[in-house]
Amino acid sequence: MKPFLPIIFIFFLNSNLFSQQKINKQDSLAVLDILYKQQDDWNKGDIDAFMEGYLKSNHLIFSGSNGPIYGWEATRERYLKTYSNREKMGILKFDILNIIGLSQTVIQLQGKYNLTRTIGDAYGYFTLNWIKVKNQWYIISDHTSSSQNN
Repeated sequence: MKPFLPIIFIFFLNSNLFSQQKINKQDSLAVLDILYKQQDDWNKGDIDAFMEGYLKSNHLIFSGSNGPIYGWEATRERYLKTYSNREKMGILKFDILNIIGLSQTVIQLQGKYNLTRTIGDAYGYFTLNWIKVKNQWYIISDHTSSSQNN
């Protein structure tokens, strides 16, 4: 019986570490409210307001086709450079594909974005990791892949 104890321990450890947590309705609605506020801010051409959904920290990571960018300010600068005018920004629409709880303070959200633009539409997929800090949700990691260069 003793040889099986380590196997049982590893099984329970893995199932607890890698299991999804139930997301309460209030937290999922808070994350979705922030995401859709970002969509509205983008469509108003307000990148600074859009950035309020991200954790203002050097721990923020944005990963795209050019590799990772570290920090809130660097992420903001990337958006300002890449989307330097309303024509490039277009009209943004998010579609939510999945939302899962990783812990009581971490949520992962997968979705699709579509930019309708006069210079050519763009679309792609994203995975956002959200962290709850002082009872407020923020994006701590954004991995976005586009179907074409922006």
